[in-house]
Amino acid sequence: MSLLLEIKVVPSSGRIAWAIDRSGQIKCFLKSPPEHGKANRELIKLIAQSLGLQQGQVRIVFGETSRKKRVKIDADISQTDILRILHLDQQVCLFDIKDK
Repeated sequence: MSLLLEIKVVPSSGRIAWAIDRSGQIKCFLKSPPEHGKANRELIKLIAQSLGLQQGQVRIVFGETSRKKRVKIDADISQTDILRILHLDQQVCLFDIKDK
């Protein structure tokens, strides 16, 4: 089973953090710059580590050169589980965002 997740990336932010914006978009703040795939590699590594997966189970399927990315996660996991693991579930409640 797999899941597609849309993530807006903020490279070169000087921090590593997850957030939900008012529109319900998951945002990931990365330290790496958006050059030579560094930010993409950091995003994949961060997602895999956070979810307890192998890096090979996470890949960017759309948006390699864009800040808006579509990430495929090859694991039996729901978006609700991901939000809980990344501690974003409380932010979702603040904005009254429904599970997509």
